[in-house]
Amino acid sequence: MSVANALLVDAFGRVKEAVHGAVEGLTREQLTHRIDPEANTIAWLVWHLTRIQDDHLADLAETEQVWLRDDWVSRFGLPFRPAAHGYGHSSEDVAAVDVPPELLLDYHDAVHARTVSYVESLRDEEYDDVVDRAWDPPVTRAVRLVSVVGDDLQHVGQAAFIRGVVLRLGK
Repeated sequence: MSVANALLVDAFGRVKEAVHGAVEGLTREQLTHRIDPEANTIAWLVWHLTRIQDDHLADLAETEQVWLRDDWVSRFGLPFRPAAHGYGHSSEDVAAVDVPPELLLDYHDAVHARTVSYVESLRDEEYDDVVDRAWDPPVTRAVRLVSVVGDDLQHVGQAAFIRGVVLRLGK
């Protein structure tokens, strides 16, 4: 495995570890606690970051999203269109993500496994491939992968913060 592949596998592994750290041991009530009436919940944040990883990696790999391929969309039973991943969601949409912790973790783990498999398959020269010309400069495969890691880490950090608040409040 190349150095680039190993670094990305490690980075996505850190996301997975942090997701488990934010979710494990919490109840559904704790996962859906809002620190103010409009705040995101741990459940929504973890669902969203996993949906983004799934969406973006499926696009890069030119495959179907795990969400659709393995019918996670039905298992979650959310009132959103199947392709929804959280961008533009309202406060009511955030509240709708109320699922058991095991479901969140199982979906994240399935997406993580597909992500690792994809990253391990990449050849070094593929990192320079332009995957999105809508930006200036155009976005390469490497930049998109790092962007997903960065976005996921921001959201899982938010989830970890909320976890700390929830536990301190004794919720």
